[in-house]
Amino acid sequence: MAGRRGWGGSPPGSDEEASRRIVAAAVELISRKDTAISIADVAESLGVIRQTVYRYFPSTDALLRAAAIAAVAGFLDRLTEHLVGIEDPADAVVEAVIYTLNEAPRIPQLGIMLSGSHSHTEGITSDEALSFGMTMIRRFDVDWERHGYDEADLRELVEYQLRTMQSFFISPGNPPRSQDELRAYLRRWVGSTVAVPHRPA
Repeated sequence: MAGRRGWGGSPPGSDEEASRRIVAAAVELISRKDTAISIADVAESLGVIRQTVYRYFPSTDALLRAAAIAAVAGFLDRLTEHLVGIEDPADAVVEAVIYTLNEAPRIPQLGIMLSGSHSHTEGITSDEALSFGMTMIRRFDVDWERHGYDEADLRELVEYQLRTMQSFFISPGNPPRSQDELRAYLRRWVGSTVAVPHRPA
């Protein structure tokens, strides 16, 4: 358990509380700075030493991934509401990509996840990012099994969706497409791929 120094004079009562408060501090700092932050930044905001934060998060990447996931819970709720009634796999994926790209500039933590800047190694295909994507896709009003998707297919679709969003987030185009143009582009090229899962012969 964390020591009694720092923490604004109110030390956490358990390791779980300490972890939650560290993540909350990271989320708040990212919201204010609109960029990735360091372990030192979080430690300073909590009034603790860096080693205290490292006790719960072994690296900045691990902390940023946890902060990103914690911050996007509200986004997932809004996305789910936006996609209510869309049962076609291609339509759901296309609309999810467009909605996510629109929201990313307003949610710094989501932008960090999509850019892959939270990790110098796995990036957009990290376990945390894929878990986020699976949570997202399972909220769609799509009967994936009826459309021929099994668990492995969904994981590959999530990876494909994350890579697609990352590419548009990093390089939106010059000039960027309008909403209608982007929707038509994605429906033509992404939609045809999503419609039926493709398995090796």
